[in-house]
Amino acid sequence: MKAARLYVMGIVGVVAAVWAMVTVAGCANEQGAKGHELYSHYCSHCHGESGKQNEGFNWSSMPDPKPKDLTNKSEMSTFKDEDIFNTISRDMKDTSEEGGDEIGDDDFAVPTMPTFKYTLSEEEIWAIVGYVRGLHGGKMEFKVEERKKQLETALQTAKTNLEQATKAYETAEKQASEEAEKKSEALKKDVEPDESSYANELAVMIKAKKELDAAQAVMTNLVTRPGKGTSVPRPDLTIKPDQLAKTVAYGQRLYENKYGCNGCHSIGKDGGKVGPALDRAGFRLNGTWVYRWLRNPQAMNAESRMPALGLSDADAKAVTIYLTTLKSMMTEEDIQKAAAAAAAEKAEAEKAAAKAKEEKAKK
Repeated sequence: MKAARLYVMGIVGVVAAVWAMVTVAGCANEQGAKGHELYSHYCSHCHGESGKQNEGFNWSSMPDPKPKDLTNKSEMSTFKDEDIFNTISRDMKDTSEEGGDEIGDDDFAVPTMPTFKYTLSEEEIWAIVGYVRGLHGGKMEFKVEERKKQLETALQTAKTNLEQATKAYETAEKQASEEAEKKSEALKKDVEPDESSYANELAVMIKAKKELDAAQAVMTNLVTRPGKGTSVPRPDLTIKPDQLAKTVAYGQRLYENKYGCNGCHSIGKDGGKVGPALDRAGFRLNGTWVYRWLRNPQAMNAESRMPALGLSDADAKAVTIYLTTLKSMMTEEDIQKAAAAAAAEKAEAEKAAAKAKEEKAKK
């Protein structure tokens, strides 16, 4: 009987092990399929379906630096999984030589490579990392499921901590209220509870609530797309005449040197061909629509290839103002003329103000 029981237990163990392997393989296959789908939709037009240079239909149209060869094992194997993840999920940096962002030696600052930090969930980005690893014969070592379990544990711990902190606070606050009532009866007048007696408990509870919010945010980012369900309010795009030229120039700088819009869009003969040409954006597009699109494309078209690039309100307004001036191809000469006109207008206004002040002083 014992031998039979051991035999049955052995069978059960083998079945469990096989099921576990099937489950893991199933998760891996599912992640691989998801990575392929996302890569094809968001990356293949520049990187090519197999990751080779000049394979994507947009590759040759892009300004430098162009996408690297993702099939080059000798180079790609030098990057950790986290390095590839951080390249795909990062904040864009202004690469302008003058007035740009400070860029460290380890920073990936290539405007033609967009970020997907504000478009895809962390799980989706890891799926792309896994697919990219396969393009050069590698395998992703980062364990997404383990991270998910760690975050779930951290979230549960944060919930428990908040429950305990809340209970301690409520107990201390109740005790202070009861003591205040006793004093009120003894003194025959209202006595407020001593808030300092439960200040520590309140501080601990507030801290625990912040930690829970942070843990929940990290967990949400793992499985949910950042901009999902987030609508962008209508902007105020009014601008003073003397600020127009400066804003247009700044918007053009952001367009080219920070958000790399010219990697996918063309103006004249220059730029990519993933998105529509923007030569006459000022005629074709409404400023409010442009602003909202720049802030969150997926809120307006969930299937759009254009990712949300993390534009601030100020940056989105500047790029929008720049685009609305493109009623034909705008040259550097046009910008300089606009700047000169604005400067002349400002000088004239200052001259008129000085004259009015002088006349007022005579009176």
